[in-house]
Amino acid sequence: MSIFNKIVKNSEDEVFKIDLKVRDYECDMQGIVNNTVYMHYLEHARHEFLKHHGLNWKALIDRGIYLVAIKAEIEYKKSLSFGQTFSVTCKLRQESKLKIKFEQEIFNEKNECLLTGSMIAAFIDKDKKPIIAEEVF
Repeated sequence: MSIFNKIVKNSEDEVFKIDLKVRDYECDMQGIVNNTVYMHYLEHARHEFLKHHGLNWKALIDRGIYLVAIKAEIEYKKSLSFGQTFSVTCKLRQESKLKIKFEQEIFNEKNECLLTGSMIAAFIDKDKKPIIAEEVF
């Protein structure tokens, strides 16, 4: 079994999670997190997920490999506000030979799901040619 397939399999059994805290500049005048900031939270969790599994973002770029977004979806359920702590989860699925899918959720301190999201992405080389996901790991 390839490293990539092991990561996908592990995502079924164990959820990767990072804990964060809302910073003041991420909020609007009402103290609510701006909707665009959630994309940054999800992106940060994806980078940490990859790093956790041995894929350093800079090392990928140095190898001429880039992870590009194809489709992103977010369903907002509840808001975060100034000073709140929260968790972002990340799972990896294989969509096809070339596409991967990150499935993510954000939870507040009470473990209430505030947001669900997904990102379909693909790896490409410096010439913008697709790379089979398994070959990256």
